Amino acid sequence: MPSPFDQSTYQVRLDWGVDGLDRLASADVVVVVDVLRFSSTVADAVASGSSVSLEDAVGWSRNGAAVAARAAESVVLVGSLRNASAVARAVATVQERRQARTSVAVIAAGEADAAGVVRFAVEDHLGSGAVIAALTDLGIDHTAPDAAVAAEGFRALKRALRHMISASGSAREIAEGVDATGGITSAGLVPTSTVAAAELDAHDVVPVLRDGLFVAFD
Repeated sequence: MPSPFDQSTYQVRLDWGVDGLDRLASADVVVVVDVLRFSSTVADAVASGSSVSLEDAVGWSRNGAAVAARAAESVVLVGSLRNASAVARAVATVQERRQARTSVAVIAAGEADAAGVVRFAVEDHLGSGAVIAALTDLGIDHTAPDAAVAAEGFRALKRALRHMISASGSAREIAEGVDATGGITSAGLVPTSTVAAAELDAHDVVPVLRDGLFVAFD
């Protein structure tokens, strides 16, 4: 019997972290949103022509990469503010290729502590809202209430993204120094800055997980 929390009656769904992914009904497409910094860094790396190993990413991201690893049976896309509109177009392309209504689970990674407990992260709420709003603009708009609230929150705060992201707890934590920064650079990647992570639709590249690597969706 379906759970009241699986959002299975809606095409576009939203929940938080690995537990949220498990709570939702299985979806054709999973969009992982971890703005600071998994999603932004991976998107920038792929946009520069590189591929990113999921195994490596798990080593420096216990949030977004963990969601991507759990979602591997779906089409896994990496979304952020920097590529929100491109992600929506990629979902529309998947739906067109399938010639069938395509369900989408947008998973906001949140911030996981050492025990794996996920807390709300404003940057991921905004990033998820940006993706969902872009989907709505393309007519993929049968959204769960959770998803609709994120989209409208993004629309209301769209002009204040830089302030909202830079003032977040995650941004302040990064400024103080986090282990993930060293892990990202050790993997040969350039960590996306907090300022850059707040830029909306900076590029058109969407990472997709294929055979353990994040590569450009085509």
